[in-house]
Amino acid sequence: MAVLSQAEIAFHLSTRPDWSIEAGELVRTFTFETFPAAVAFVNKVAEIAEEANHHPDIDIRYNRVRLALVSHDAGGITSKDFAVAAGADRLAPEHHHASSSGSSS
Repeated sequence: MAVLSQAEIAFHLSTRPDWSIEAGELVRTFTFETFPAAVAFVNKVAEIAEEANHHPDIDIRYNRVRLALVSHDAGGITSKDFAVAAGADRLAPEHHHASSSGSSS
């Protein structure tokens, strides 16, 4: 799988506005009402990741879930990363927006 160019990454990011590039990874933080809701989301993301055979780094902090995607074997971000990101976006309820600050709830 080929690493995407900066222009390709910029295009894909325009279709996934809640995602950003941090330290060479495609990242988004999802915020949920409760810890069990966050864990349920992670379990659904795990199913998508297994199906795609492409696994994000997952960090759970109570009601916040941070996903980070990069194709280590390809050496950068590929279309597989954006495919898993799209799957995660489909799982998240509309009112759960990305949050990099602690201001939610």
